[in-house]
Amino acid sequence: MGDTTHTAADTLHRRGLMFILSSPSGAGKTTLSRMLLAKDGEIKLSVSATTRPPRPNEVDGVHYHFVSPERFQQMIDEDDFYEWAEVFGHRYGTPKGIIRAALKEGQDFLFDIDWQGTQQLYQKDQQDVVRVFILPPSIDELHRRLKGRATDSAEVINARMERARAEISHWDGYDYVIINDDVNVCFEKVRAILEAERMKRARQTGLIPFVRGLMG
Repeated sequence: MGDTTHTAADTLHRRGLMFILSSPSGAGKTTLSRMLLAKDGEIKLSVSATTRPPRPNEVDGVHYHFVSPERFQQMIDEDDFYEWAEVFGHRYGTPKGIIRAALKEGQDFLFDIDWQGTQQLYQKDQQDVVRVFILPPSIDELHRRLKGRATDSAEVINARMERARAEISHWDGYDYVIINDDVNVCFEKVRAILEAERMKRARQTGLIPFVRGLMG
């Protein structure tokens, strides 16, 4: 630990990244997202803006940025969203200004979004986006996991299976694809991808002055 050169190299400034985890429902994306947020202090969940009113216990800026429909429309007009959508009469969007400022400071963001959101995000900001898709080991296993929730009717499960097949068809729109047979093995692969992406030369903005220093 006494070698200051190594310390400096390890803490060089870097640009943050937008880490997207997508999967069909039941393939383990939510579990993996929770594991990553719990184990990695350098990444935080992207907070969406929404027009829906806060639920009890929801905190502005933590769970969502709660905005009026007028303010949301203004943000659309000003092109201040990476992506936005309307769901059950309320609008949700990823605010561009807040995230871009934090990326510059080296903050990483985790996105739990579907294929369409991923496409929109990638089109707006390719250099900062890392796209990871999680596949189930088999369709039978996916059906078993969805059935195992025991709260949904057969109709709901069938609808989810159809949606899952549609999501799976977009697997080739991602940078990395992992099969989630064992959640712990899958999680280690997700972490390895994140660590490697952080080390990319283009993101290591502190390298130029550091290397200049080495060369005297």
